[in-house]
Amino acid sequence: MWFLATISIGVTYMSTGFFLFIALWTVFLISMFAIGGYFMFRKFLKRLPKEDGKSILDWQEYYISQTKHLWTPKQKEFLEELVSPVPELFRDVAREKIAGKIGELALSEKAPVMTQDLIVRGYIIATPKRDHKWLVKKLNEKQIDLSPYRSLLG
Repeated sequence: MWFLATISIGVTYMSTGFFLFIALWTVFLISMFAIGGYFMFRKFLKRLPKEDGKSILDWQEYYISQTKHLWTPKQKEFLEELVSPVPELFRDVAREKIAGKIGELALSEKAPVMTQDLIVRGYIIATPKRDHKWLVKKLNEKQIDLSPYRSLLG
């Protein structure tokens, strides 16, 4: 008789452990789907056309394509150094966003060449405020005077 009691206790224990595993796995999967869905939804919103018929990403691609000829290899290398603190997974997105903003500035100012000033201003404008601490650190490492850009860092 005690043998049957032991088996039923063991089965109950295994069922509880298995149920706990399934519950934790379900929470994990739902969390991962929610995180992934959040980022996919953000990308979807950026692809939606605005009043002018173009999306944020369309404009970004337009500015990059219109100013591609203004970039020298040295300036491209400088941009790579500026985006180096960004985790590698997000670096391509950050590089395109920053290059798009730099291109927008260059087109609005009708710049004949890409200058370090344009690159730094575009970098500051395109970077979210929460990341300005790392931005300032990176610009200080590159020994760039930040005094002309204080209004953008505000």
